[in-house]
Amino acid sequence: MNIALISHDRKKDDMVALARRHADWLACHRLMATGTTGGRLQAEAGLAAERLLSGPLGGDLQIGARLAVGEVDAVIFLRDPMTPQPHEPDINALVRACDVHNIPCATNVASAELLLAGWRLAAATRA
Repeated sequence: MNIALISHDRKKDDMVALARRHADWLACHRLMATGTTGGRLQAEAGLAAERLLSGPLGGDLQIGARLAVGEVDAVIFLRDPMTPQPHEPDINALVRACDVHNIPCATNVASAELLLAGWRLAAATRA
């Protein structure tokens, strides 16, 4: 599975904590992440993630492009809804692309936990 991991500045600690809780499962998949998030996932959670550009420099667009051609199976995007983002149109485009291509997209820790639990359960029932 190809999983994109993105988090706004005020949500990066939450992303690292989530990744640590699920590191064993996430490590079995191909991860891609926007710049700083990817660096923190590698350094603090021990996860190998392909690092793309940071969100404001086009990382959200890179993930959206990959998603549109079938190279992303799921997105965990911990957004900060209380802080205006300079690249808000790119964020909206990525979430819209998830909807258009029927790709699961968790935008907060609770929905990310549900997605991860569902994937784990599905994998366990296939085994």
